[in-house]
Amino acid sequence: MGSLTDTKTWKALQSHYDEIANTHMRDLFAQDDKRFEKFSLRAEGMLLDYSKNRVTDQTMTLLRALAEDSELKQWIERMFAGDKINVTEDRAVLHTALRQQSDNAVLVDGHDVMPDIRCTQEMMHKFANAVRSGELKGCTGKRIRSVVNIGIGGSDLGPAMVVQALQSWQHAKLDFYFVSNVDPHDISSTLQHVEPELTLFIIASKTFTTQETMVNANTARKWFVQSCDEGAIKNHFVAVSSNMQGAENFGVDSQNIFPMWDWVGGRYSLWSAIGLPIALSIGMDEFENMLAGAAEMDDHFRNAPLQENIPITLALLGIWYANFFNAQTHAVVPYDQGLARFPAFVQQLDMESNGKSVTRDGEAVDYTTGPVIWGEPGTNAQHAFFQLLHQGKHLVPVDFIVAANSEYENSSQHKMLLANYLAQTDALMTGKNLDEASEELRQKGISENEVAKLAPHKTYPGNQPSNSIVVERLDPRTLGSLIAMYEHKVFVQGIIWRICSFDQWGVELGKQLAGGMLGQLEAKNTQDIKNEPTRGLMEQIIAWRSSRELD
Repeated sequence: MGSLTDTKTWKALQSHYDEIANTHMRDLFAQDDKRFEKFSLRAEGMLLDYSKNRVTDQTMTLLRALAEDSELKQWIERMFAGDKINVTEDRAVLHTALRQQSDNAVLVDGHDVMPDIRCTQEMMHKFANAVRSGELKGCTGKRIRSVVNIGIGGSDLGPAMVVQALQSWQHAKLDFYFVSNVDPHDISSTLQHVEPELTLFIIASKTFTTQETMVNANTARKWFVQSCDEGAIKNHFVAVSSNMQGAENFGVDSQNIFPMWDWVGGRYSLWSAIGLPIALSIGMDEFENMLAGAAEMDDHFRNAPLQENIPITLALLGIWYANFFNAQTHAVVPYDQGLARFPAFVQQLDMESNGKSVTRDGEAVDYTTGPVIWGEPGTNAQHAFFQLLHQGKHLVPVDFIVAANSEYENSSQHKMLLANYLAQTDALMTGKNLDEASEELRQKGISENEVAKLAPHKTYPGNQPSNSIVVERLDPRTLGSLIAMYEHKVFVQGIIWRICSFDQWGVELGKQLAGGMLGQLEAKNTQDIKNEPTRGLMEQIIAWRSSRELD
């Protein structure tokens, strides 16, 4: 197979880009007073307005042709059918089965996984009800008050993001903490806020060998047994893992080990028992509503035509900017403080999936793949990096996310939030040219000399692309749809870029090297370090640690 960039469709897109690259969105809106209606989509309680993008009807037609040439629909069916599309690990990719609403068989190597999923969900239901009701007691007979989730990557980012996003649904008598960093500050500061006999620890590790997770888990275990009998571990520690024996050896009761499967990738795992903190926080019924929202988006993604398909449309727009406008980054800006961790969640989802430089066949790519994902909640972001968005030289496509209704009572503040949301997307698109800035200054009675000096600083080029995503309210169901939408967007881009979006070999080399360097730090021996800068760094670190007698 030849390079993607040599295909007829890619070359047609390049020619089209050359024709419209300098077109301003102001002109596109002036030419078509139905542009919003034409370039907006609605599905599953969600509105996507993509009219504020540097696209025309022809752009979208060519991008959809690219998707068709990539056999996207066939790849979608292969994923839902349980084909092993994770080609480098020879695994199926079936996070969609975790939220499937029917019990129709989903086969992996001839085995129907749906009974396993339902069994695990029933375990979660019973456990969550027992903790939330106070039926499950700690070792001193008191109800659980604190839940500490110990994981890393998808075992942390997903559940932590959702618990924060749905805080208004959280059980009033439970507090939640998430520990992921091997930095001792993370676990130590958390343990200062909880009491051993009132705390439930969830160790989330598929293999039960993940270095950072197990270091933190053992620290928590040591802290716990200083106050409680070691036999009480079974009352206060549960595990989410495929390694039953490892969890039991740690002291977890076999009845409190929630299974995982190798066909669920870490960054797609919040729908599984990794979502146990979510079920404890909002209740299993609401967790199931979140699964239902994701399943609705699955159905939309699988069945809607290309021109009506929200995840596919977002994916194609991302390819348009990354590969033709050479946009290196993409910002995610939720106008909802509850979604404060959503940009970080999408960052892992996208960058760990599509940060690849070889195709599924192992050939080097000659085009950009996944962008750098970043963002913060609005309105904070407006006072942080929006200066660059409005007047900087970088092209940064932005996803703006908001709920029309707030879960909190102060409607006047929410209206202010909505006004800022609407204004920023409008300003990025429209901008303000030199003539407009000059006239605005004249209207204030400023002299022509001052106008000439100030006007250039008060111009905004505009023509900055953005997607506006609006939901009626941020509840478990719509959050499930929103997350699934981004999952499918990433999948589509990976298929078109011909890469494997479901492995993460790029994280392995650093982990391997860290294992050896740990031994060298402990032995204070730098003799075998080949790279001179690394050796110099370690020698200085050892010297400073020795001066404080930390070893």
